[in-house]
Amino acid sequence: MHESGGPGWRITMDTSGPMLIALYLRDVAGLDGAGKPMLSHAAPKVRHADHKHLTSDVGGFPALKTEWEAWWESLVKSYPNPAPELAPPSFKAFGNSPALQRVLQAHFGSALGWATDRIDEYAHLEAAREANGVTHVLNEMVEDRLLEVGRSSRDFELTIIELPLSEPRAWYLEPSTMIMSHRLLSEPDVFRSYVQPVVELLA
Repeated sequence: MHESGGPGWRITMDTSGPMLIALYLRDVAGLDGAGKPMLSHAAPKVRHADHKHLTSDVGGFPALKTEWEAWWESLVKSYPNPAPELAPPSFKAFGNSPALQRVLQAHFGSALGWATDRIDEYAHLEAAREANGVTHVLNEMVEDRLLEVGRSSRDFELTIIELPLSEPRAWYLEPSTMIMSHRLLSEPDVFRSYVQPVVELLA
C-alpha cells in the first residue's frame, strides 16, 4: 500500500485480493458489462468458459450476473475489509447466490492462483514506484490545488483501488473512492487527467 498525506488529507493506493478474484470470475463467466462501474477486461486476459451446465437449474446466466453484481457492490462498499468470506470448498457465505457459489466452486483454485500472481506483480510495481518517486505526483496535485485556492486543505481521504485492467483509465465512485488500472500511474499525464478533478473536488 502507498499512502500520501498532509495536514487533514490522505490518499491511499492499494489493490484488493477479493476484488481480483471477483474480476477473474466475471471474465471467466463472460459477464461483460456487469457491475458498477463497468470496468474493462482484466489483464492478462482470462479465458472465458461456458457455465450453462453449472447454472442452468439455479437461474442460469441472468441469475449469475445479478449475484455477481451484488457481490461486487459489497466488495466495493466494504473495501478494504473483505466481505463476504471466501471459504472453500462450500463457500457457505454464498448460500443465497447459488449460481455464483457454483462458479466459485468450479474456478476458485485458478482464480486464487491468478489473483496471487497479480498481487506479486503489484508488490514489484509498488517497490519500483517507491524507488523512482513517481507517487510524488499525488502530493504535487494537492499542493497545486491549495496554491490555486489560497487556503489549507479541507479534510479528506481518497482511496484508490488499483486493479489489473486492460484499459488505462480510472473510475470515480462518490464520495471518495477510485478504481484504477494499475498501469495508469506510469502515464503521469493520463493519471493526472483522471485524479486531478477528484482532488479539486475533495481538497
